[in-house]
Amino acid sequence: MSKTMTETPRPKYGILAVLIIGAFIAFLNNTLLNIALPSIMADLKIETATVQWLTTGFMLVNGILIPTTAFLIEKYTVRRLFLMAMGLFTLGTVVAGVADVFQVLLSGRMLQASGSAIMMPLLMNVMLVSFPIEKRGAAMGVFGLILMAAPAIGPTLSGWIIENYDWRMLFHFVTPIAITVFLLGFFLLKDRKEKVNIRLDFTSLLLSSAGFGGILFGFSSAGNKGWDSPQVYLTIGIGFVSLVTFIVRQSKLERPMLNFTIFNYPMFALSSSISMVLNMAMFSAMLLLPIYVQTIRGISPIDAGLMMLPGALVMAFMSPITGRLFDKFGGRILAITGLSITVVTTYLFSTLSMDTTYNSIMILHAVRMFGISMVMMPVSTNGLNQLPARFYPHGTAMNNTLNQVAGAIGTALLVTIMSNRTESVASDLMSSSAGTQTDPAALATMQEQVAMQAMLEGINYAFFIATFIAGLALFLSFFIKRAGFEGKTDDQGVVKEQKSGKLVTN
Repeated sequence: MSKTMTETPRPKYGILAVLIIGAFIAFLNNTLLNIALPSIMADLKIETATVQWLTTGFMLVNGILIPTTAFLIEKYTVRRLFLMAMGLFTLGTVVAGVADVFQVLLSGRMLQASGSAIMMPLLMNVMLVSFPIEKRGAAMGVFGLILMAAPAIGPTLSGWIIENYDWRMLFHFVTPIAITVFLLGFFLLKDRKEKVNIRLDFTSLLLSSAGFGGILFGFSSAGNKGWDSPQVYLTIGIGFVSLVTFIVRQSKLERPMLNFTIFNYPMFALSSSISMVLNMAMFSAMLLLPIYVQTIRGISPIDAGLMMLPGALVMAFMSPITGRLFDKFGGRILAITGLSITVVTTYLFSTLSMDTTYNSIMILHAVRMFGISMVMMPVSTNGLNQLPARFYPHGTAMNNTLNQVAGAIGTALLVTIMSNRTESVASDLMSSSAGTQTDPAALATMQEQVAMQAMLEGINYAFFIATFIAGLALFLSFFIKRAGFEGKTDDQGVVKEQKSGKLVTN
């Protein structure tokens, strides 16, 4: 960030307002799409393992581009980066809105992702340098309240649009708003920045893209290809080797693209681990629940959106409250409480049936969102609080990158588990029912019932696995300690000691 901004005693609320509006639009677009997935599957005649690329492809681009944001934030002004991000997001929205085949729709989503990849780390960095540690929880809470309004509005609005219009209207609806936000940024953002003479290491960029991109692509392909496909295990292998080489190279550079020495700060390392694990578990409901309520239960898109509204409202309402609680009590008690709720509710989602009532699903989802609201922002903020200010761009970039990787792995893993379980159960049910029906109409009805029952079993099993993933995050949360940067560093910015004790250094 600029020297001027870091020395300003009062937060620059004008810049924050424009950035938050931009992030809100990007976040709203994602929540609009979740309810639309079954409609897109039916219209474009694609399977669950294919439509999940609208989520994992978005994450793939984010995983490739986010590691560069630390460099971009250090080199360029907030205005320049915001206009670049919003411009790419707007272009992607236009492309997705005119898509008539899945490949064009996916291309539009990836363009959106290239803008979103810059937007969120940029906003988080501005938030961190704008508020002191003792006020950061409350500031992040208000920020979360605004962003959480998107999932409150998104599903219901999406359901109404899909019920009355084509799913492409979701993108047409966002386009004029995105253009307006771009123009607001163009005219209102006026920040200046001293010229910074740093260059992007293209070898690091190549290794980062191959590393994060290979891992993300490999896991995302598993749903379609299976884990024994060369496309899956070779790309994961190439990604892993590239990522290790990337990390080794960063440790030798005077100005690394992504500074991995921030993991010498234990609370940052722990918070990143908890966030990654929780992201893997969290995507189970985001992806599987709309499929269950619409495909299996036949609930209309608008009713599916209304069903998720209370959960989103709870999350939005709790955001400023958890921010203030974090300032007062720290992140440990919030994380333990929130993750305990998340584990229990995720398990209860693994017991869905053909007769589970609408109100039961709505209440369970709301309680689960209540639990998650107590974890995400407090845990992330606690980890970032331990970093010195010069590491904020690297901390926010690292968190966003790892969360994208974890989200893509979690999505691919749970979709694959669901698909494999569905196929296995369907095969068993068809074998046990073989020869019981000879009438073609009755046979078709039986096959449809078998397919629905098998998909239900697959979704339940995926939620069951997600319960154990959330349980791992709960276990890690017991090691959280209240963080604040109090240490000494050497010339390279590596932490040497803290009041709480010595730390191992590279």
